[in-house]
Amino acid sequence: MIIDMDSLVGPQAYHLMTQTIIPRPVAWVLTQNEGGNYNLAPYSFFTAVCSNPPIIMFSVGKKPSGEVKDTRRNIERTKDFVLHIAGSHLAGPMTETARTLDYGESEMAHIDLTLTDDWGKALPRVEQCDVAMHCSLYEIQEMGNNAQGLVFGEIQSVYLSERVATLEPRLQVDAKSVDPIGRLGASEYASLGDIISVPRPE
Repeated sequence: MIIDMDSLVGPQAYHLMTQTIIPRPVAWVLTQNEGGNYNLAPYSFFTAVCSNPPIIMFSVGKKPSGEVKDTRRNIERTKDFVLHIAGSHLAGPMTETARTLDYGESEMAHIDLTLTDDWGKALPRVEQCDVAMHCSLYEIQEMGNNAQGLVFGEIQSVYLSERVATLEPRLQVDAKSVDPIGRLGASEYASLGDIISVPRPE
């Protein structure tokens, strides 16, 4: 089967891409609304970009109405956000936060999770996540016919729970313990199965 991308119309290209570029890591992004409460939303067009400085990128589309999504609106205003890596046990609440809400209505009111500011940053983090990154806005670029917003963030600090990370003999994060959720097509997700270790060539 060979599919010519020019032959696809409407959301067909998106449908094909999300079912073949798999699994995709999910950035679960917390920002602050103008009223002071918090927006929390998942984005699966997400990756690491650079290590010096440490930069990540996630792609933000628009609401069905054509409005800019709340995440981008908040980041443009405050210049910072918290990016979480959710474990597979959080698939339910994470998916719930993908719901389209009016600006200023917090997703936190619809899920049974808690925020904590125990790390002394400008924004809290989701307490139930083992990995959280406090990021500052590096830049936003627009891409494509729909002006998709590519949000580049510089990682300022990282929270790792002791359940998933050790420091001896050097920092090691146990991927199996993190069990990060991976996005597939449609309503499907994946968790980590067997981990394959293949030495890199010298």
